[in-house]
Amino acid sequence: MHDFVYYTPTKIIFGKNTEQQCGGLVKAHKCRKVLIHYGGQSALRSGLVDRIKASLEADGLAYVTLGGVVPNPRLSLIREGIELARSEGVDFVLAVGGGSVIDSAKAIAYGAANEGDVWDFYMAKRKPDTCLPIGCVVTIAAAGSEMSSSTVVTNEENGFKRSFKTDMARPAFAIMNPELTLTLPAFQTACGCVDILMHTMERYFGHGSNMDITDSISEGLLRTVMHHATVLRDDPANYESRAEVMWAGSLSHNGLTGCGSDGGDWATHMIEHELSGMFDVAHGAGLSAIWGSWARHVLPQRPDRFALFAERVMGVARAESDTVTGLRGIEAMESFFRSLNMPISLKELDLAPTDAQLAEMAEKALVGKSHIGSVKKLLPPDIVAIFAASR
Repeated sequence: MHDFVYYTPTKIIFGKNTEQQCGGLVKAHKCRKVLIHYGGQSALRSGLVDRIKASLEADGLAYVTLGGVVPNPRLSLIREGIELARSEGVDFVLAVGGGSVIDSAKAIAYGAANEGDVWDFYMAKRKPDTCLPIGCVVTIAAAGSEMSSSTVVTNEENGFKRSFKTDMARPAFAIMNPELTLTLPAFQTACGCVDILMHTMERYFGHGSNMDITDSISEGLLRTVMHHATVLRDDPANYESRAEVMWAGSLSHNGLTGCGSDGGDWATHMIEHELSGMFDVAHGAGLSAIWGSWARHVLPQRPDRFALFAERVMGVARAESDTVTGLRGIEAMESFFRSLNMPISLKELDLAPTDAQLAEMAEKALVGKSHIGSVKKLLPPDIVAIFAASR
């Protein structure tokens, strides 16, 4: 087990009607003016934004609003939010939505508190000195951004999708009311469950020795999400399953499942970032389409790890070798994705990228890096091969 530091400063307020506590939670940070940042019309039509406004007003807090966040949050809206926050004297950013909204809010909080272009942080040109405090009201169980240090942004001018993380961007609080997820469409629910699984597996398939306690937490989380994803496929209004998946989303990406590891692999995420940067696909769907091809590509490097996954998570009986057992585990996970009507290939995403596009995505994935991944250090030919195998 590697040495590690585990840091989770985010206060969690979990349960029904908890969004009514927004005002008091913001006021506790001695802030006076809030930017309420949200996505589409559903947050307005449902009355959620109005309830949040009422809570802020009850505690004497001023606010401005900015909606319009879309999946794979856009740099252009973030820059608009930064200018709004600066001109209005905003000192707290409140995200109302899922991972895309929270990531956009984090980027605004960085940009409003620092001089220069916020995109510099994502391209590793410089580091922020500070960040406005952030809170969130979670409406989609998926990314775990409500407790994570990371944020992912798409620059629509050049097609780059990049992540950036510091502990400064960990939200001060996260309000998590599972009722807010009851009306999510089946596809969005499934995408969220895949993202939660992937955040856990990215850490589980790191390079290094096994860690009994962390492995057990990860394996239990994976089995739990798979079970409740199946429940929600058939019974989308099941509150208990919504609650289980919502909390799992936070645990999958707050660092707990990576304690003692080398930090994880993350190649599947980085490859998917290029895919959704070029074709604007849903993140969860892009992950499920790529994962099996990545897993087969790196299986020879860690057959023991994939065999452990197959046995403990997928319930696969041990075969004549770790490689065969691991391969059956990969196939079992792909079958699970299919049971949720999630794609397991680019073809099932209705994508047919050209060889030139595959090469471009592979090159972009390594901009500023010597390689991606840790199970196997992937270079452009590896990434092209993974894309090609997923066609």
